[in-house]
Amino acid sequence: MAKKILAIIPARGGSKGIPKKNIKPLLGKPLVAWTIEQAKKSSLITRIFVSTDNDEIARIAGHYGAPVPFLRPTELAQDNSPTIDTIIHALDSFEKCGETFDVIIILEPTSPLRKRDDIDKAIGTYLDHSSETDTLVSVGEVHLENPYIMKIIENNRVIPLMEIGQKFFQRQQLPKIFFPYGVIYLATVETIRQQKTFYQETTIPYRIERWQNYEIDDICDFYCVEAVMKNKLDEVV
Repeated sequence: MAKKILAIIPARGGSKGIPKKNIKPLLGKPLVAWTIEQAKKSSLITRIFVSTDNDEIARIAGHYGAPVPFLRPTELAQDNSPTIDTIIHALDSFEKCGETFDVIIILEPTSPLRKRDDIDKAIGTYLDHSSETDTLVSVGEVHLENPYIMKIIENNRVIPLMEIGQKFFQRQQLPKIFFPYGVIYLATVETIRQQKTFYQETTIPYRIERWQNYEIDDICDFYCVEAVMKNKLDEVV
């Protein structure tokens, strides 16, 4: 039996770094619309849900084909609101309407640099390994920001953050480090309810390419993503 998959796109109204970030126009369409349209291309997702506390975002989501049947409570839309609580709220709300799911995926609108087949490829990777894992996270290799070459400043002196970095003289010799970008997070509903985290001992990676290693947090990120999107548009749409 095919698994019922709920895609949750978290898009709260408040944003300090970029006001109205989730609906800021990116190459002519609201930021959140890119992720909605990518999700709609999936042949494996059962339902797409934009989790928002904002009426304007809900209206825009509906316009792009993702109706919002209920809003997220204000207390779950703060800067420090855990994503897991948002997920549980969505699952509980759907269950009250008689709708249940087997798997949830989080698609962050601030990570719109998805290749057109990333979502279904990631889901397929999970399904191929579902007997050995309940969770999958998209990761990109860290390059210049590798923590082994990071420094701190103490008493106006530059000091290596991690001692292991002193053992390597070239960046290419450093251990490979990966960062979890918001292209996709996947977990079974049972695991999320019980463990309340995507990170388990058996969590498997879905590796993305270097040009996808961006998350929009401030305006500099936005400019970078916009520039990359212009050059990779044929791979994204």
